[in-house]
Amino acid sequence: MQNTTASLLKSLPRAGRGGTRVEAGQPFPRGATWDGFGVNFALFSANATKVELCLFDETGENELERIVLPEYTNEVFHGYLPDARPGQVYGYRVHGPYEPENGHRFNYNKLLLDPYAKQHVGELKWDHALFGYTIGHPDGDLSFDERDSAPFVPKSQVIDPAFTWGTETRPNVPWERTIFYETHVKGFTQRHPSVPERDRGKFSGLAHHDVVRYIQSLGVTSVELLPIHAYVDDSYLVEKGLRNYWGYNTLGFFAPDPRYMGSPFVNEFKEMVSTYHHAGLEIILDVVYNHTAEGNENGPTLSFKGIDNASYYRLMPDNKRYYINDTGTGNTVNTSHPRVMQLVMDSLRYWAGEMHVDGFRFDLATILAREPHGFSEESSFLHATMQDPLLTRVKLIAEPWDCGPGGYQVGRFPPGWAEWNDGYRDTIRAYWKGEQGKIPAVASKISASADLFDKRGRRPWASVNFITAHDGFTLHDTVCYNDKHNEANGEDNRDGHSHNLSYNYGVEGLTDDPAINEVRFRQLRNFFTTLLFSRGTPMILAGDEFARTQNGNNNAYAQDNEIGWVDWNVTEQGVELAEFVQKLIMLRQSLPMLRRGRFLHGTFDEEIGAKDVTWISPSGSEMQDGEWQDAGARCFGLLLDGRAQAEGIRRLGGDATMLLVLNAHDDVVNFKLPSAPGGKRWVSIIDTNLPNRSELAHFDFGTDYMATGRSFLVFLLEPEQNDDVSDAAHQAFAHVAEAFRKSAVDRVHFMRPESQD
Repeated sequence: MQNTTASLLKSLPRAGRGGTRVEAGQPFPRGATWDGFGVNFALFSANATKVELCLFDETGENELERIVLPEYTNEVFHGYLPDARPGQVYGYRVHGPYEPENGHRFNYNKLLLDPYAKQHVGELKWDHALFGYTIGHPDGDLSFDERDSAPFVPKSQVIDPAFTWGTETRPNVPWERTIFYETHVKGFTQRHPSVPERDRGKFSGLAHHDVVRYIQSLGVTSVELLPIHAYVDDSYLVEKGLRNYWGYNTLGFFAPDPRYMGSPFVNEFKEMVSTYHHAGLEIILDVVYNHTAEGNENGPTLSFKGIDNASYYRLMPDNKRYYINDTGTGNTVNTSHPRVMQLVMDSLRYWAGEMHVDGFRFDLATILAREPHGFSEESSFLHATMQDPLLTRVKLIAEPWDCGPGGYQVGRFPPGWAEWNDGYRDTIRAYWKGEQGKIPAVASKISASADLFDKRGRRPWASVNFITAHDGFTLHDTVCYNDKHNEANGEDNRDGHSHNLSYNYGVEGLTDDPAINEVRFRQLRNFFTTLLFSRGTPMILAGDEFARTQNGNNNAYAQDNEIGWVDWNVTEQGVELAEFVQKLIMLRQSLPMLRRGRFLHGTFDEEIGAKDVTWISPSGSEMQDGEWQDAGARCFGLLLDGRAQAEGIRRLGGDATMLLVLNAHDDVVNFKLPSAPGGKRWVSIIDTNLPNRSELAHFDFGTDYMATGRSFLVFLLEPEQNDDVSDAAHQAFAHVAEAFRKSAVDRVHFMRPESQD
């Protein structure tokens, strides 16, 4: 073993023997840093004995030189190369003990990526040489493999970070006005008719004028991208001809994945961000700091495992050969270690500061807040993010669960954080499906789940409400399939959730039956109206607004193809749905009461003489205990009194007053429209059974409104013309009425034939 490596080293030029000059350099910043004269290299390892910097040609295929980093300061190996420049391709070979039973897996035969690399070159090619142990050896992972992995791994590259941002400014969209739009860089652009072939699937394609214009015209504020950090395709997927399409398999926390770059420069990402900021849109990154692509003890040695396995990963305390697997992916990043925590924080600051992103959605965020004793609201990670002067100015969103014990923590993240509320998804799906006894739960969820979030001064926006996300059925498929259809994943349809709370209304999948399609699209409108008229922060899955389908696949993580990509060949019915969603967004942004920073508790305001919310039965009167407990009830309303919710502008008369009516029965319900103080009649602005209504319809108090089976109604109170009703109330009404009229004129910017270049 030693002779093999010694022979290889003798064949390479070395510093001091005609090779590159190397100086001491500095231990900070970590990574490879170009200062205008040379490059400083710094790599943390608490347990290594020596680090060799390996230089490659620009292709990354030929190793030119190995240089021992000459200094070791505060557990950081470092050196400075005055002759190095941006574009230099490099990797590391790290020496130390190979003692898996003690948590150490050093193997200098394995070329390792720099954890702080800002750019990767090349792609991973699965080969036995990637593994630190010899596959098939009787000692298993306790053996030591001597094969060189360099021909099979991506390499790190030095970058020049210089970029002129010009007049770009961050949109800084207030949380109360935020509407997330979750999408995938490749999936959103790969089939877009406006995007040139060379830009499809790239950051440059996402920045295309027509792509940005479409998102802008829809009315959402913040584009949330599935992971764009450099990641790896799992070997078992590659063997089946599939890919890790979603990208939740990170290998580089600072480098954008090369497959999303149409140019050789990472500034392509900055150009995309700048384009969105100029359009008033935020960019949110879905980030995966909970695990890496190296897997468990049987996984490859690509970076962290070979640099300092015992520091970077949580290991079983009684046998450090094995990994704690709270992620379900094989390993768990050890954020309890200060240097590992520093890596995560440095990465976040890099993307927020250098790359100008506006926020982060943390995959399996509960893991990051785990200490050795379990999840803690006082964890070092949560403390670090909440005290950081840069990160406190961007949006922080938790996926508040993991696979470990006590992993479900919805509502337990600290003030300043928003959280994905999966209970909202399940409750709203079950209600519109027609399940019994759901009205109390629906009332809670559309009021921003106060039972979970109304504490420690948190606001309703902390609840990120969604009905669909990348993981699961699309909204269209939720109303078209009773069962998942994941056969294309190659796992005999065993993968993915079976509890989808979906319903096909008589036919599994697509149909030409007009009656079934009519109720399906009405249900889609019901879902969107519920989402956008609930308190909290709404999140829309890209393509749902025009009824995108994945043909019943509810786990398209491996489908880098037409199943996973957005199809822009949108039907006229899909266009109409998108324009209905556009109307809802316009109305939401015109109704401050939907964005107020107060939870709804049915509190009576003595000054106003009204409650902030009154729950109404179909009889037009306030719901009583027996009606709340009626398992068969599926129709109810809520009267939102703008005066009682107006907070600081209370004395001016405040906000508009609204009546929402939800009918999940499959038949008509006569709903008596209640009277409301300060108004003279109700004006219908939404009836999901009449989506194309272009004129405001007026209804007197006491009218029996025929609520179509499976429909959602929104009424606005028209103020009386007298001195007791303030000008502010009339202005609020006029503002919403104007948004209604505007929505009948503006259209979502699709690539229709007449608009194509």
